[in-house]
Amino acid sequence: MSGRLLLLFLLVPAAEIALLIAIGDRLGFGPTLAIVLLTAVAGSWLARREGRGAWRRVQERLAQGAAPGPEIVDGLVVLVSATLLVAPGFLTDIAGLIGLFPPTRALVRRALVRSFERRVASGAIRVTPLGGPMGPMRPPGAPAVEDAEVIDDGRPRTPIR
Repeated sequence: MSGRLLLLFLLVPAAEIALLIAIGDRLGFGPTLAIVLLTAVAGSWLARREGRGAWRRVQERLAQGAAPGPEIVDGLVVLVSATLLVAPGFLTDIAGLIGLFPPTRALVRRALVRSFERRVASGAIRVTPLGGPMGPMRPPGAPAVEDAEVIDDGRPRTPIR
């Protein structure tokens, strides 16, 4: 995996520079710079709007007592897309815009979920209960709490370590 990331971090900037030079030769420095700045500003506005929408949907699901599923993936895609839009370049702008528009974001979400499911099925990713492979985190010998009520009696508490 690290070899792929290294290749990605080498090839994407090289392709961005080549594309910026090619477009700069055709349009000139000023228009090329204006396009890069415009996509960064428009992209950040769109990312803020879509990010707020994704966060609102997560909160609505939680308020209904349901676990957010697609909403969490949407939030992640919006975050990555916003980062790509802030980076100067045309290829990253295109990838960022794909993740910000709801119809194309749905395609990205489905692809990410399918990829995750394949990796879990193949054993490349192992999913364990909260707290790690040994189960929920609690002090050794402490009983598991299945139902509890918090009562504040006004006494100061010391944190469990």
